[in-house]
Amino acid sequence: MTAVDLHTLTGAYALHALGPAEQAEFERHLAACEACTQEVRELSATAARLGLALTVVPPDGFKESVLRRIDGVRQAPPSTSSDAAGAGAPRRARRVPRWALAACVAAVAGLGATTVWQYVEARDARQEARRAQEATDQVADVLAAPDAKARTARLTDGASGTVVVSESRDRAVFVAASMAEPPSGKVYQLWFDEDGTMRPAGLMDPHRTAQTVLLEGAVGDASGMGITVEPAGGSAHPTSAPVALMRLPA
Repeated sequence: MTAVDLHTLTGAYALHALGPAEQAEFERHLAACEACTQEVRELSATAARLGLALTVVPPDGFKESVLRRIDGVRQAPPSTSSDAAGAGAPRRARRVPRWALAACVAAVAGLGATTVWQYVEARDARQEARRAQEATDQVADVLAAPDAKARTARLTDGASGTVVVSESRDRAVFVAASMAEPPSGKVYQLWFDEDGTMRPAGLMDPHRTAQTVLLEGAVGDASGMGITVEPAGGSAHPTSAPVALMRLPA
């Protein structure tokens, strides 16, 4: 695939529509292309905003819950024959069928529940989109830093990894391609290597074979990074032999 072709994949990448091979190739291109980095960031933010427009249905069982409680709702008293015959007598409210009242209450309550549900879901989606945008901005900041340096290495089973470090930002980004999925219940964990002492640096998505990850924490005195297979949720210290060890670019 040519560089010109890669420039056209920003939209598909932002929507997670690329295959594993294309995604891996585009992420390698992204590490060196500031224009595409900015465009991906803007398209990702737009896609997140569009997602907030989705309609959310009420939770399961809400209608049944309203109907079970309807017996406790007071209804208007029935009209009498004297009411119908009396001239000028005030007109009493007609008895409303139980099913009609139930339908009205369910409709009003359902509308309120939908509104609250949509608000909560939209709020959570906004928070998630904000966190995703912040992470994207931080990755882009490292990749686009004037002093960013990269080092690529072959990992196990045909996988490859590129680590990008910005000394001025004191942060690092890891770009993985063709990673095998970890065993069920396990996750790849990243580490900073400080003279043989491994410091936790975040987790990778166990369901993605290609991804770009901002390592957690400052680079500090680390001279390398490693990857191990850990229980879901990660570990405070490595519990398995490293899948990969890489020197950070000098």
